[in-house]
Amino acid sequence: MATSNSSNSLSSTFYLTGIPGYEEFHHWISVPFCLLYCIGIMGNCTILHIVRTDPRLHQPMYYFLAMLSLTDMGMSMPTMISLFRVLWSISREIQFDVCVIQMFLIHTFSFTESSVLLAMALDRYVAICHPLRYATILTPRLIVKIGVAALFRSAFPLIPLLVRLTYFPFCRSHILSHSYCLHQDIIRLACADISFNVIYGLIVITVLWGLDSMGIFVSYVFILHSVLRIASREGRLKALNTCASHICAVLILYIPMIGLSIVHRFSKHSSPLINVFMGHIYLLIPPVLNPIIYSVKTKQIRQGVLRLLLPSKH
Repeated sequence: MATSNSSNSLSSTFYLTGIPGYEEFHHWISVPFCLLYCIGIMGNCTILHIVRTDPRLHQPMYYFLAMLSLTDMGMSMPTMISLFRVLWSISREIQFDVCVIQMFLIHTFSFTESSVLLAMALDRYVAICHPLRYATILTPRLIVKIGVAALFRSAFPLIPLLVRLTYFPFCRSHILSHSYCLHQDIIRLACADISFNVIYGLIVITVLWGLDSMGIFVSYVFILHSVLRIASREGRLKALNTCASHICAVLILYIPMIGLSIVHRFSKHSSPLINVFMGHIYLLIPPVLNPIIYSVKTKQIRQGVLRLLLPSKH
């Protein structure tokens, strides 16, 4: 029976949702989405290029920034094809196995980005509180280990959820509430006991996001304590300014993430537009804004961008 359910679910076709109530405007709505994706891809690729080609940026802070750019693209790129297939009226259909792969990538890179932000907070802690030991603590070998650990830490907890999902029969409506697949969206369509997925999923979110956010908070407590001991006002502002971009990146990720979780769990009778709106903010805003913020607030990145745009003058 389990095998039958598995084969049924794997052959199931689901239907993605664009912008409810505005289907006749989908082609026009696709224009700003296309611009946002282009800005996000170009911005993050620019960050990666600058960090790779400028030897002066081969430092822990910029390696972590490159990781952030990779996770930003990893979180948003899996949704691009399915979104434009819906908005351009090519097809709303998505097969179950493709849906599972898509949600695995979205959730994995979402958790990975949270872990990278924790690593960046620790980087700022070491740079401000232990500046003389910065290079000896955050070695290239350790940075690679942190990146690999962040990825595996984010991916492995999802496997039980997705494996169990393949055994669920789906006898209700196969219409999803987004133009891409999310675990919390698809389990509501299952005709089976989903208690394990709901409880285990909540535990995974609480543990991963909870540990990351707690680590970021504790890092900034120590950073603030160290900054307040700096004698000059200019020194304190300079130290805090190095953290401004990171704080913005944390807020840009966590606020939409928490908002989308709340909408899915507690707003069952709210307008479908709220679900769609929060989902797109969650996946598009970090990849678009993070490169802009770091280009504006980080002198070395800003200079690298100017050298690309105006090679003869910079």
